[in-house]
Amino acid sequence: MIKKKLYYCNYKLLKKVNNFYSGKINLIKTWSRSSYIIPRFVGLTIFVHNGKKHLPVLINKDMIGHKLGEFSFTRNFKGHPKNIKFNKNDRRKK
Repeated sequence: MIKKKLYYCNYKLLKKVNNFYSGKINLIKTWSRSSYIIPRFVGLTIFVHNGKKHLPVLINKDMIGHKLGEFSFTRNFKGHPKNIKFNKNDRRKK
């Protein structure tokens, strides 16, 4: 018999979510990128750390079962370099 792996959610994050719903806090920050999104998080904005700063992630129902780190990107793609001129001689096989 194969057992399915259970979802992991950091207990401190769950505590912050419960405090948010009870009105004790108004902002949820977390460093736990490995925590799975559970149905209790739907409709919340959670600030997830990407290694440099906290990025806001608005949780919707399609995100349930994914990890928080999947939606807080750690690298910024600034585009491909522009205005690079190649000569025919530069593309030789070596």
